[in-house]
Formats: sequence, structure tokens, C-alpha cells
Amino acid sequence: MPVKRCVLRDIRTLAQFYDELARQFAFPPHFGRNLDALWDVLTGEVAGPIEIVWEESEQAQANLGVDYAKLIILFNDLAAERDDFTFTLR
Repeated sequence: MPVKRCVLRDIRTLAQFYDELARQFAFPPHFGRNLDALWDVLTGEVAGPIEIVWEESEQAQANLGVDYAKLIILFNDLAAERDDFTFTLR
């Protein structure tokens, strides 16, 4: 099965982060745009394998602050939960 790949770049706001993921992975219209909804959609509604590449991650960290840290924790938890999920920070 082909890898579903999402490349994030030039992320300046949390809204932009959710917009890009929803667009690139074709999230369902009911996606709630919060951490719980992101977990639910990435564990139950997006078939794998999934790869997220976050480019310019240091700039995103500066822009998003504590939200960035929460997203990285969620991605680490997803990698532990799903054998077919990977993410890379660049």
C-alpha cells in the first residue's frame, strides 16, 4: 500500500497546521481541529502507512510554542501506537 505523506512547511499558526493536515490527508468534514480529534482521525480514519514530514520545524516551534510541544507528544504517541506511522522533523 502506498505511503500517505504529508509535508508541513511554513506553519505559523495552529489553525494553519490543522488546515494543512486536513487538506493533505483529506480528513472528514466533521474533524474537530483539536488534539483529541487529531488523535481520533489519525488512529481510526486514515489508513496507513502514514508519514508526516515537518520542514522548518524550529520556526514552527517558535511560532506555535506550547502547542508545538503538545503536537510532538501526540506524534510520538502515534508512532508508539501505530507501526505504520512515522514523522520526521527537519
